[in-house]
Amino acid sequence: MSSNQDNAKHSNKPTVPYWHIWTDADGISHQTRCALHDFELGSVGSADPQWNDKQKRGEATVVFTVLPVGWVGDWHENPAPQWILPLSGRWFVESMDGTRVEMGAGVLSRGEDQHCVADKHGNKGHRSGTVSDEPCVLMCVQCHVSPVHQACHIK
Repeated sequence: MSSNQDNAKHSNKPTVPYWHIWTDADGISHQTRCALHDFELGSVGSADPQWNDKQKRGEATVVFTVLPVGWVGDWHENPAPQWILPLSGRWFVESMDGTRVEMGAGVLSRGEDQHCVADKHGNKGHRSGTVSDEPCVLMCVQCHVSPVHQACHIK
C-alpha cells in the first residue's frame, strides 16, 4: 500500500451509533440516536494502529443479564447510567414519550433515564422486554457516575 493510501485509510474517523435513553428537565424519558465519534488512531502494544474512543475512567460494574422469552420489565428506571449491549436475541425499550426501539445483537444503547417524574398513568422511566422466540442476552456496564440529562452528551 502506498503512503497516500495508508494516510487515506487512517484519515476517515469512524462513528459508532448508539441509542440514548435520557431524562429531560421535566422528568420525561426520551430516546435519541447518537454516535461515538471522538476516535483517535493509536496502537495497543505493538499491534497495528486502531481507532479508540476512550471514555472517562471510573468505577464500573459489569452485569450479564438473560431476559427470558416473553419477559416484560414494566415501567422502571435504569439502576445507574449504563452501557447496554445485546449479545444475542432481541429486546425493546419504550420511553415515556412513546418512542419504542427494538434492538438486536450488537446494537449499543446508553441507559440514563434516572430521576424521571411519573406521568398521569404512573409510568416512570421506561418499559423493556424481549421480542423474539429466544432469550435476550445483555451485557450491561453500569457506570458509577451521576446521570447527565442531555441527549448525546457522550461523544
